[in-house]
Amino acid sequence: MKKFLSLTAMVLVAATLVLSPALYAQDSVTIKDPAEFNAYQMATQQTDPHQKAAALESFVTTYPQSVVKDAVLDMLISTYQGLGEQDKALSAASRLLQDQPNNMKAIFISVFIKKQQCEKTQDAQACDDAAALAQKGLAAQKPADVAEDAWKQQTGLAFPIFQSTIALDYLVKKDYKSEIDAIRKELMLYTPEQATKGPALVDTIRLAEAYTKPGVKDLVQAVWFYARAWNFVPANFKAQIEPKLEYYYKVYHGNLKGLDDIKSQAAASVFPPGSFEIAKAPTPAELAHQAITGTPDLKTLNLSDKEFILANGSKEDADTLWAVMKDQLTPVPGTVVSADANTIKLAVSQDAKDANVADFIVNMKKPLTDKEIPAAGTVFGLLPNDNELDGTYDSYTQIPATATLSQRTEIVLRDGFIQEKKKAPVRKPAASHHKSRSRSR
Repeated sequence: MKKFLSLTAMVLVAATLVLSPALYAQDSVTIKDPAEFNAYQMATQQTDPHQKAAALESFVTTYPQSVVKDAVLDMLISTYQGLGEQDKALSAASRLLQDQPNNMKAIFISVFIKKQQCEKTQDAQACDDAAALAQKGLAAQKPADVAEDAWKQQTGLAFPIFQSTIALDYLVKKDYKSEIDAIRKELMLYTPEQATKGPALVDTIRLAEAYTKPGVKDLVQAVWFYARAWNFVPANFKAQIEPKLEYYYKVYHGNLKGLDDIKSQAAASVFPPGSFEIAKAPTPAELAHQAITGTPDLKTLNLSDKEFILANGSKEDADTLWAVMKDQLTPVPGTVVSADANTIKLAVSQDAKDANVADFIVNMKKPLTDKEIPAAGTVFGLLPNDNELDGTYDSYTQIPATATLSQRTEIVLRDGFIQEKKKAPVRKPAASHHKSRSRSR
């Protein structure tokens, strides 16, 4: 996801070019002081961006009341953006906003940079600052010297990013209802083409994820927006989205039949039509019973299905499956929630990962050293190069649903141990090969 997010930054930087109004035509201002005029000419005509930034800063310091001060600050924003010096670009934008509170370019750049800081740090204050400035941008009035068409173009680019920033602030606060509202407002502001890429596509994924959260869970909407995103993300990201799409569709519908049709519908529309619905699956207990009675060899069930049956099946069905699983050695593919020398607790099912709770507890055969204890967030057994955590099924407990968590199971394993995957050595060409090529030249 991080690489995908970085792609959106490129889109946003490109947008600043359109948000760069010609604040001051040179023939519309007169610099009366020859020294000031020469300093302005010298600064603005620099070709090296570092030298240009230094000269522009020097001009603002030397002539703080200049009639071209705001034009110079505007150039500073663009110059620092080109250099990738975000903090300095933010400083220049902040200074410009002191003179021009409704300057859309300065607001946009400030929001963009502060949003990046929020995404990177998840710091509540940084996110609040970004959202507050985004709200200010949404309420900004058109400056008198900006043409109506130019203002419409600027706000058309900026307003969706402002809504996205507000949504991110709500995400950090775990206010998913408000996050959903902000993202939906954002997606309404994009053209159909814009909604298939860049920040719109990132927030389509976030919208799908928000609809899976406790308190606002709506799996019909989650499936639609996961399907929508699946259609347009780069190929290497489909493998990250498809398991979630299939998981939530199967939880709601009971099987994958009809999902391809939903993918096709979602490709054609940002939002589902009012008539959109997904047939509800049988109850979890009914599904568990169907799996037990319809599977000739219960050993062939995958881990997620086994866990589902243990969590949701009747005691008779769960015990029937557990009789097959108990005392069997198994790998445990999941994400560490917590660990100490004797026990590793992991989230294995998607619901457990969403809630960051452990559904598998592995009691180790031998105590782990401090170096061996995995940190929270460590992943076992999901990718080819991940280390593998193994254990022997020992017991299970059905845990009733709460206000925030669905009914689930806690599975305990004994005699756990970690198998480290050996990384394949990097092969280097033989020295003699290089020599033979050298002699043939």
